[in-house]
Amino acid sequence: MDTSKPAASSSAAPRRSFKAQYLILYNFVSAVLWTTVFGRVVLLVPLVGFTHVYGGVGNFAKWTQTLALLEVVHALFGIVRSPITTTGMQVASRLLLVWGIVNNFTRQTAPSVAYSTMLFAWSFTEIVRYSYFVAALGSGGSGVPKILTWLRYNTFYVLYPLGILSEVTLVYKSLGPAKEWGYIYEIILKSVLLIYIPGSYILYSHMMAQRRKVLRGKQRQT
Repeated sequence: MDTSKPAASSSAAPRRSFKAQYLILYNFVSAVLWTTVFGRVVLLVPLVGFTHVYGGVGNFAKWTQTLALLEVVHALFGIVRSPITTTGMQVASRLLLVWGIVNNFTRQTAPSVAYSTMLFAWSFTEIVRYSYFVAALGSGGSGVPKILTWLRYNTFYVLYPLGILSEVTLVYKSLGPAKEWGYIYEIILKSVLLIYIPGSYILYSHMMAQRRKVLRGKQRQT
């Protein structure tokens, strides 16, 4: 995300550009939405069990994730400096999960533990990510709390594998019912499973590179 500093004013505090204000609003709203998803998941699991989580959060999570299409637009038009390839891959894979898998094959996938663990991994990751960007944009990149930086560049070691394993499990569970939709759809989903191998490596490598970049910057400041 773009964390460039707005031009300083000689007589008052720096005035943020319209782009910065928009990105702060977008990231703040996204953080609130994913916090709601996270809260519902962690409350519903002990109250009603994994099998009924979808009924309490499914539609909300689906539309919350759909909002992330804007991130592809942001990257495509240079509103942020995120790579379009990794951004597009991540958004596309998640939309496939919420619309092409869980929405179409709810009975086979939604009651699975994998659905709840997927939402847990997604929502926690996104709460941290969007909160980090709000803090970075709001402070011009200089006032991000250390805890957010640590969470942003360390929790993915656990949450990415958890999310990927959960996603693969749901795609696999949908292969059987996908046959009823036609041979082509089944082939597409099998291809998606194969794409997870290089795709997961690309996304993980991207986060590792980002982590090294941030840590090098911290070392220069000390």
